[in-house]
Amino acid sequence: MVSRDGTAQAAGVNLLQMLEMLSYLVTIVGLPLAIFTFVMEQRKERRNEEEEIFQRLSDEYREFLKLVLENSDLHLLRREGSPRELTPEQQERRLAIFGILISLFERAYLLVYEENMDKQTRRLWRSWEDYMREWVRRADFRDALPQLLEGEDEDFTHHISELVAEDEAAP
Repeated sequence: MVSRDGTAQAAGVNLLQMLEMLSYLVTIVGLPLAIFTFVMEQRKERRNEEEEIFQRLSDEYREFLKLVLENSDLHLLRREGSPRELTPEQQERRLAIFGILISLFERAYLLVYEENMDKQTRRLWRSWEDYMREWVRRADFRDALPQLLEGEDEDFTHHISELVAEDEAAP
């Protein structure tokens, strides 16, 4: 129904134009805001996943250290190694424990190490690299590496070999 002066029709057109402008405004502002929110949530989720991976790896290393303590007769916490010759059974246990450690180091390498790491990942990786450096300083661990690294990831093998070379070159 049309009014005498056409105000109802004009009000309908103005309302339609206003709604159309609001939809443009939502598109112009809302879409970039939605994309920004999505990207930020993805980054937060990735950071949380990295923290979770690091926490699981840390838990595994703590469990490894418990195993080392349970086998204290092997003197694995001494930097210089055992003060006496180990029996064949002790040598076998030591090699098995070193195998567990190499497996843990390889997992950390594969899950954490990246060529171009951001600050957070680099921080996480450096703690693992410190553990690796600590163990490659041990002569008995270095001596077992050729056997332990058979069949391991090529890049990981190269990385740990570089750590050994750096340690041997240090004064």
